[in-house]
Amino acid sequence: MSRTESRPPSYGSARGRPRSKAVEQAVLEAVLMLLEDGVPLTDLSIDRIARTAGVGKAAIYRRWSDKEDLFVDVIRVAEPPERELPGTSMRDDLVVLLESLRQRSLAGRSSAILHTAHTQMRSSPKIWAAYHSGVIAPRRDLGLEILRQGQLNGDLRMGIDLELAIDMFVGPLLIRTFVRHDPDLPDGLPEEIVDTVLHGLRPVSFPHS
Repeated sequence: MSRTESRPPSYGSARGRPRSKAVEQAVLEAVLMLLEDGVPLTDLSIDRIARTAGVGKAAIYRRWSDKEDLFVDVIRVAEPPERELPGTSMRDDLVVLLESLRQRSLAGRSSAILHTAHTQMRSSPKIWAAYHSGVIAPRRDLGLEILRQGQLNGDLRMGIDLELAIDMFVGPLLIRTFVRHDPDLPDGLPEEIVDTVLHGLRPVSFPHS
């Protein structure tokens, strides 16, 4: 299921001319390979990309107006599709959402894109806007909808700031990914995060007198 199709169940840039797909794929693969090798975006000249892809610079400029435009397309193709949510409970859906983020952080290509987009946020608003609208915002909206459905089901206290709550679920993974040189992202971490946060956010049960 694609990102745009992924919806939490109820519990209980168009261009004017056709492209040569082979050339386009070769260029995108070249950029991804260079990023995986640790080459920063600032060092990715069109000359270098063309040599790596085995195409002429003119072929690149016919398809992308500049390097930023090219990188926006790289962001789109590097992101794997979202996993389908199980829909069995708020907890299960949150675990799948966080596991998807954990796998992105561990995958070479997605991790390279993630780090590059983060470091380029201030110097290239166009790249950051594309990454935010195409990757971050849809995933965040999905998480918020999961929490809203959880509130309707009584699994989450009413009155909780859901924007803050989703930060509490996603924050531990992002901190480990960006702050630690060697991220500690073991199996079972999403379950541990979800259960720890939910422990403080679930409705309070008062004992009968």
